[in-house]
Amino acid sequence: MPRVIKKKVKKKEAGSEVDVKDRLTEIKHKIKERQRTAMIATVAVVVLVLVAGFAYVYKNTTDEKARKLEYDAYKVYYNEYQKAPVADAERYQKALDLFKQAYNSRKSARVLLYIASAQFGLNRPDEALASLNDLVKSFPADKDVLPLAYMKTAEIQLKKGNKAEALKALDSLYKADVSIYKDYALITEGRTLEADGKKDEAAAKYRELAEKFKDSPFVEEAKAKLGGEKKEK
Repeated sequence: MPRVIKKKVKKKEAGSEVDVKDRLTEIKHKIKERQRTAMIATVAVVVLVLVAGFAYVYKNTTDEKARKLEYDAYKVYYNEYQKAPVADAERYQKALDLFKQAYNSRKSARVLLYIASAQFGLNRPDEALASLNDLVKSFPADKDVLPLAYMKTAEIQLKKGNKAEALKALDSLYKADVSIYKDYALITEGRTLEADGKKDEAAAKYRELAEKFKDSPFVEEAKAKLGGEKKEK
């Protein structure tokens, strides 16, 4: 009878169970860390969404408030839709207060220009010039309003008798990156220089206007000035 060969049973390695337990513990730890990271990321996303939503609602609310204040200010400034006509001083002051509130709610070059206009209407030229200076510094890229700020600055400086400052503002207007108002700058510079006795400099402005801006509403005045200059010679 053949002899039965007994199979050798491999003994378990002493540290195998410990290793398995350690690995399981490590895996559990990693899973918990990932869950924690995922939870933090989820919370962060929720917070960002809530903040963005709040900012959107706040901005819309603020913009709506600013628009209403601006509209009310325009109505007062132009004396429209009022129950009764308002005296100029009262009208400008009330409009100024509303424009300032609107500007505080939402910064705007256009509103700042109206603030300056209201201040000038109240015979406060220095305050108006300060507002216009703030406008030029704060909104250098606003091509629609910036030229009007230079025009208003020149007007106020001329009213104050500061011809040199007025000419600076008109020069800035002429050099502004816009195609309109350049003829206005030239004709006003010409008039200012002429009134100051600087006929040659004034003639140069009139000549430039007549040559470069043939469709300008001021071209006939410029030509007439130049024509008078020729007759004098």
